[in-house]
Amino acid sequence: MDLPIDHFRLLGVSPTAEPEAVLRTLQLRLDRCPDQGFTHESLNQRAELLRLSADLLTDPERRGQYEAMLLELGQDHPGDTAGLELSSNLEVAGLMLLWEAHAPHEAFQLARQALQPPQAPALGSGRESDLALLAALAVRDAADQDQEQRRYESAANLLQEGMQLLQRMAKLPEQRQVLETDLSRLRPFRILDLLSRDLAEQSARHEGLTMLESFISDRGGLEGSALEGLEKADLPAGMDQGAFELFFQQIRRFLTVQEQVDLYGRLQDAGSADASFLVVMALAAAGFSQRKPERVQDARTRLEELNLDGLDTQPLLGCLDLLLGDVDRAERHFASSPDPALKTWLTAHPGDALAPLCDYCRTWLGRDVLPGYRDVDAEAIDLEAWFADRDVQAYVERLERQAQPRDWSFGDLSPLTVDPDGTLPLPLLDPESPIDAPEDSDEAPGGGFVWPSLPRPTLPSMPQLQWPELQWPELPQPSRSTWIGSGVFLAVVLVIGVFSVVGLRRDAEQPQLAGDPTIDAPVDQLPPAGQQPGSADNATGNSTENPVPALTEASEQEPASAAESDTDPVLRSESPSEAQLEALLQAWLDRKAMVLRGDGSADERLQPIARTGLINQVRQQRSADQSEGLTQKVEATIDFMRVISRTPKRIELRADVDYSDQTLNAAGTVVNSTASRSLKVTYILGRDEDGWRLQAYVPV
Repeated sequence: MDLPIDHFRLLGVSPTAEPEAVLRTLQLRLDRCPDQGFTHESLNQRAELLRLSADLLTDPERRGQYEAMLLELGQDHPGDTAGLELSSNLEVAGLMLLWEAHAPHEAFQLARQALQPPQAPALGSGRESDLALLAALAVRDAADQDQEQRRYESAANLLQEGMQLLQRMAKLPEQRQVLETDLSRLRPFRILDLLSRDLAEQSARHEGLTMLESFISDRGGLEGSALEGLEKADLPAGMDQGAFELFFQQIRRFLTVQEQVDLYGRLQDAGSADASFLVVMALAAAGFSQRKPERVQDARTRLEELNLDGLDTQPLLGCLDLLLGDVDRAERHFASSPDPALKTWLTAHPGDALAPLCDYCRTWLGRDVLPGYRDVDAEAIDLEAWFADRDVQAYVERLERQAQPRDWSFGDLSPLTVDPDGTLPLPLLDPESPIDAPEDSDEAPGGGFVWPSLPRPTLPSMPQLQWPELQWPELPQPSRSTWIGSGVFLAVVLVIGVFSVVGLRRDAEQPQLAGDPTIDAPVDQLPPAGQQPGSADNATGNSTENPVPALTEASEQEPASAAESDTDPVLRSESPSEAQLEALLQAWLDRKAMVLRGDGSADERLQPIARTGLINQVRQQRSADQSEGLTQKVEATIDFMRVISRTPKRIELRADVDYSDQTLNAAGTVVNSTASRSLKVTYILGRDEDGWRLQAYVPV
């Protein structure tokens, strides 16, 4: 056979070794022969090979020729390994010396090959026994080398191959048991190796997840209930509960949030109490990071059903309620906490009642919820962005409709407006308006309002999950509260922090609060102090007496479009019917379509039914088309409408609109078009002195 080793490595000396050093090494090797149970015949052959190598290396002439041959081989075939050709009777001895030369991979592969037909030794012979023993010893050393290089899966594959070889030969049961023990201890490292690979390697990750779940099940769940009474040597992978907890905290960072949700769900079904809590945290992390409030709701439902001794879940439920837009219920949960230190901190926190809840929730997300997932950024804790997300807003709105509506002091605050045909949203407040805010700091998200700087109390401790008990570490000191940018919390913060500020300047192009008869007028056209809007002396010079009659119930039987009526459709009724409201919306769609196709001005068509902000928006859209020689042919019809909410100054409607459009050039050629489709749109109407007008709208 060809043995992949030269005389220097076989004997264990340096290529520069003197003859005296060669002889000393020879004697040491002869005195220290392997004692693992090889036959006397194989040990004698080993000694013979060592003497042959020493004889060559101590003969100057033969050594010079051999070194010249090695040099020539290295030049002609760089990267190749010099080898020795051995007779078959020295095969076992050569493989033994190869294994001793720290080449266990090569020794195992050659020994396994020698045990295969047609060169397989006779059953029960000494050669078969020596080759089997050599294969077992070599494969274990090869696995150790791979493990040192963090090639855990390769090491496991080698051990499995060695076990299969010994089992097939029905040899060395003690060595098989040793290999099985090594393979068991290697399991946590194999899991780490497989799960730390790229997410694209799906098969490897699936194998790692299966192995992890099996490992946890063998231990009796995350709690390790099956380990009671076991000696350390009998523990799965030799891990006690403390070592397993450290391993699991390390392995979590390589799992995605969805992988953890699925894993904890299966472990919970198997009866793990720790998993029932961890699935709540994983669902909360998935919901917040992916802007999926339904997962936050799932986490809240599961947490409410848990009964964990020693864990105060009230603040956690309060945080989840806060993320779901239910401030009242969040406050009740925080108030229900039995922790006196938490109550003291909430009472002493600067700002209004919402500020400490936001600080607590932000800290909880950043420290206990979001860390520990491969695909979640634990630093991305932006409550403003969460509440500004449309999916979150729609879900919160759906929850409000399902429950009894609460009066959250929204007043007549209008939402942002976006045209279904792509017009940019209008700002809620004029960014150039002077606002006498308590403090304006870049530290607030996006700039803007921050809470005044007051002495900061020490935040009470929160329990954190620690194995095996469920506890929370102490919260850091709270930072100043940041305002929440949209949804229900925007309303709350604006009502508290903004509506008390006087002197706001209104911009004519913004959607405004319903109820102020002059709020749509430009600043330079507002009536003087003490003068009623619409009087004969106002800046416009027009009388408030509108010659156009109000839209009445008779319009319900009018088949003609409101835009084609001889009178302007001013809706004067203080409590209009759904038919009147639908007629007003259809009039808006028809008249806007007329303006966009060049039939009349925006002021002429839209003033009776829309406020100045929307009129300016349509005017700008038409001006842009005119500058490019374009017109738009829009077909929009209300298919279904219902009232969402109604106050004396504000009505919110939800409508299904059948919409299509075409853009034509000066020659009448269609240059762009939108196929017919159904749009769901929320409309906001505001009450002016002379009737109801469209204030804002936003596609759902």
